[in-house]
Amino acid sequence: MLGHLNLLLLIILLVSALWTVLTRSLIRSAIGLALTSAVLAVIIFRLGSPLAAVCELSVCAGLIPVLFVSTISLTHPRTQAEKLEHRRGRLKRFIFLPFVALGLGLFLSLMKLPLNIPSPLAQRVYDVREVIWNMRSLDLIGQVIIFLAGVFGVVILLKEIKSHE
Repeated sequence: MLGHLNLLLLIILLVSALWTVLTRSLIRSAIGLALTSAVLAVIIFRLGSPLAAVCELSVCAGLIPVLFVSTISLTHPRTQAEKLEHRRGRLKRFIFLPFVALGLGLFLSLMKLPLNIPSPLAQRVYDVREVIWNMRSLDLIGQVIIFLAGVFGVVILLKEIKSHE
């Protein structure tokens, strides 16, 4: 019985993730993201990691889709001419980016940098503070960077909307 439930959850996860990526409506995509994250939180909880499930549910299924929906509702659809002009401007601004990324990747591949990132051994720790601050500090830094990038993206988007009005 439990195997069937796990299989059903994985199928729902796959279908909701595909719907999120393939739908053409931004609102439906944000709702699909929330559904995908909620199902993933259930799977994570069933795998025995309730703290990770709560974080997934609160941030990925709650906060991020709310930010997306509020941002989408503040924007207005562009005309075809505006889309074309925006695409041309963006191409002019970022034409060098693939070359920089390729050069940086080549440079880093030629450099033999020793990466001694310690990997914590699997163990059962019951103190959340110990896990977050001592064992998963690199993950925490990554999450803060992603969160700040989202906040700055919304601020820039709102400034663009205000300047067009």
